Amino acid sequence: MRLSGKTALVTGGGSGIGLASAVALAREGCRVVIAGRDEAKLKAAATENSSAGKIFYHPVEVASRDSVQQLVAWTEKELGPVDILVNSAGTNVIKRSLAELSLEDWQRMLDVNATGAFHAMQAVLPGMRQRGDGLIVNIGSIAGKRAGLLGGVGYNASKFAMTALGITASLEDGKHGVRVTTIFPGEVDTPILKNRPVPVTAEHRARILQSEDVAAAVLMVACLPPRAHVPELVIKPTSQDYV
Repeated sequence: MRLSGKTALVTGGGSGIGLASAVALAREGCRVVIAGRDEAKLKAAATENSSAGKIFYHPVEVASRDSVQQLVAWTEKELGPVDILVNSAGTNVIKRSLAELSLEDWQRMLDVNATGAFHAMQAVLPGMRQRGDGLIVNIGSIAGKRAGLLGGVGYNASKFAMTALGITASLEDGKHGVRVTTIFPGEVDTPILKNRPVPVTAEHRARILQSEDVAAAVLMVACLPPRAHVPELVIKPTSQDYV
């Protein structure tokens, strides 16, 4: 197993890309903590995927700095230093155009999609710097490279913020042996699709990426040697334009 002895922490780990990434990492020998708001959902996910390897769970509200710090402290106490952080927590809303987006929803997307990643990175980076090694994978979105109507103004802005966060952290901490990768998926069949203004058909879901496709990219990055760094990686459905 290529990641034996490593500890990984995955936010947004109860479903979708986060859970698929956690399972992929566990299968390669990682001790993995999945974290999210719904503890019952996390417990069920960990139980259902127990055959993949060592998957633990702990609740977190990524928008809360205290909650994230408690999560990281618990992980370090129970499993040891965090070697791999995957920031996969994310949200969107149905009313997402500039004309109808509420201030509350705008702030919530920034708090979860961008500030949540910021909290988690600041919590794990001191240990990574001290050890001279560590990997952070931020699950961004094509919306963080190409602002379009599909994601909506708030989601786009939050994902552009996540992009800048990853680039800057990489510049600051690469010299300390810390690698930061931002993965930019196109459309993925995950629970966030329930917040689309127009319902997504089964045919459309079948055409777009599946969570395990993005998880394969996460695993590839995680299994590279410390000398190899992937700053950015775009993965999209064959049927989706990238312009």
